[in-house]
Amino acid sequence: MTMDAIDRKIIRALQHDARLTNQDLASAVGLSASPCLRRVRKLEQIGILSGYTALVDQEKFGLPINVFVNIRLEKPSTKTMRAFEKAIENIDAVVECYLMTGNRDYLLRVVSSDLKSYEHLVRDRLTSIPGVLSLESSFAFGQVKRTNMLPFTP
Repeated sequence: MTMDAIDRKIIRALQHDARLTNQDLASAVGLSASPCLRRVRKLEQIGILSGYTALVDQEKFGLPINVFVNIRLEKPSTKTMRAFEKAIENIDAVVECYLMTGNRDYLLRVVSSDLKSYEHLVRDRLTSIPGVLSLESSFAFGQVKRTNMLPFTP
């Protein structure tokens, strides 16, 4: 499916506020309610819109620490990588995991309530994953920008 300007406006509006009623969304993008709903359903059907979620304030939720963890595997074979990825899926504190190029194999973003909890995560979970050669942690002092909104391109 090729997206047109209206589809992009729908996506932008929903990225800004996914709780818009269909009527409010239709008004925001210049459509009547029925065609707007059809477009939204089509965007959902083809997977461009893949879900709706609540944004939670990480600090108020009790997880103020962000740690970026570089992981190197002993031998990044398909088997080792799949095992690592499966293990990471079961660690709730890992909120993002990226397969990387360069001198590291994975970059993780981990959230934690405090340094002691992070230490337990490293000692008990991350370093016990088979194939992990090294782990390097970088602690974020603060967050400069965070957005879930993809850039709008006409």
